[in-house]
Amino acid sequence: METKGTYSKAATQAAPEKNLPEKRISTGAISATIWQNELKLKTGESAVFKTITLQRSYKDKDNKWQHTSSMRLNDLPKAALVLNKAYEYLVIREQNSFSSEEAAETDIEEEIVI
Repeated sequence: METKGTYSKAATQAAPEKNLPEKRISTGAISATIWQNELKLKTGESAVFKTITLQRSYKDKDNKWQHTSSMRLNDLPKAALVLNKAYEYLVIREQNSFSSEEAAETDIEEEIVI
């Protein structure tokens, strides 16, 4: 029985929500994206943790935007800048969460560093 490309209505309704980025920091073609992830522990409790992805955008030979995690020598200062900004954001946010309980934001924040 082939089910390729076919999904039951129940399966699509039960699909988890797409994880949207919490914040994106970019300068030029280099960007760092902060993601909030939730992990279900064996005890049944949930643990929340953050991850950061680093990428470079470029146009291919067909003039279409592509993304890669490979950096060139000249990309490294910009990569360091966006990673430092991501670190600052996470540290400040962590400090603020200890001082006051804030509601979770649903909007994606974007910061462009010039």
